[in-house]
Amino acid sequence: MTDATAPAGDASDTDLMERVRDGETERLATLFERHHRRLYNFFLRLVRSRAVAEDLVQEVFVRILKYRQTFRPGSEFGPWLFALARNAAADHWRRAPREVASEPEAPEPAAELPHPLAGLERREEHARLAAALARLGPERRELLLLARSGELRYERIGELLGVSAGAVKVRVHRAMKELRAAFEAVGEGRA
Repeated sequence: MTDATAPAGDASDTDLMERVRDGETERLATLFERHHRRLYNFFLRLVRSRAVAEDLVQEVFVRILKYRQTFRPGSEFGPWLFALARNAAADHWRRAPREVASEPEAPEPAAELPHPLAGLERREEHARLAAALARLGPERRELLLLARSGELRYERIGELLGVSAGAVKVRVHRAMKELRAAFEAVGEGRA
């Protein structure tokens, strides 16, 4: 356990979550500042709607408070956070129709680019990739976003999905193959 007098900015995410679990709910503000943008970007790519992405981020932080007692001492905060995010997304898909949200042209999160022409080319590629990603089903899209975000290893994703790391690799490979086909179809102007 961390020193109760340590500033929140110096504490690790796990330490902060342990303190939230133990009743220091004001520490959730620091976790929110550290992770809300990353969650928003994850949800924006997943649901393709700014409003829904914002709502889902809020839902995740409500769930952190609600389920804070389930956070085990010594466990990692990131995988636990993304487990809550996956559950919030799954609940959203159960409530909403299984189709791309009303903003299929929602921009990808901004990236710093060194040259304006490079930015134009990159935006075109991102738009094409976003359109291809939107063609995938929600489960495939979620899997690719979890696997390619760099936040979770295949072992952790497997734990979230209840499958082995090998099964995750196979699913990611299949989803990438489907994404490549959709990317090519978008580039060729096929519907």
